[in-house]
Amino acid sequence: MPAQLTSEERTALLKIARQSLTDAVNNRPSTPLPDDLSPALLETGASFVTLTIRGQLRGCIGTLQAHQPLAVDVRQRAAQAATEDYRFPRVRPAELDHIHIEISRLTKPAPLPYSDPALLPTLLRPHVDGVVLSDGLRQATFLPQVWDQLPSPEEFLSHLCQKMGAKSDLWRHKILQVEIYQVEEFEEEK
Repeated sequence: MPAQLTSEERTALLKIARQSLTDAVNNRPSTPLPDDLSPALLETGASFVTLTIRGQLRGCIGTLQAHQPLAVDVRQRAAQAATEDYRFPRVRPAELDHIHIEISRLTKPAPLPYSDPALLPTLLRPHVDGVVLSDGLRQATFLPQVWDQLPSPEEFLSHLCQKMGAKSDLWRHKILQVEIYQVEEFEEEK
């Protein structure tokens, strides 16, 4: 993983995400990014932005592949989490004061080779690894934070198969394409 962001850089990204969320919910054009962004925020980066209300998920969208400056990526993901997460209706203006923002900055996913499905759970590091499962055109990921709800590697993999649109036990019977990544996670003060 690249060097950790400073507290000032984290604060800047959280402000960008908050402004983008507000702009998107109020159907306004995106506010331009500040002119004084640090080099780390201008480097290519991949992120997920998670929105919650009182601890309950309200939207989460991100990308696994870095293809634009991190600050631009966070701004885009915040707007999408509020307006494009198919699991939820659009965030309404009345909800803005209750939304809590969490940002995850991702490392580049790395292949996790294995030869026996029974070994896969032993190769994962709970609370450290985010996991991408792929089977043909189907793909799904869970951020490392999901281990808080699904601490068993077997349960984690089963739910990830379901998220991918497959039977929950697919990972037990087939060698899937598996990639792992880590995140630098930070959030607004509560």
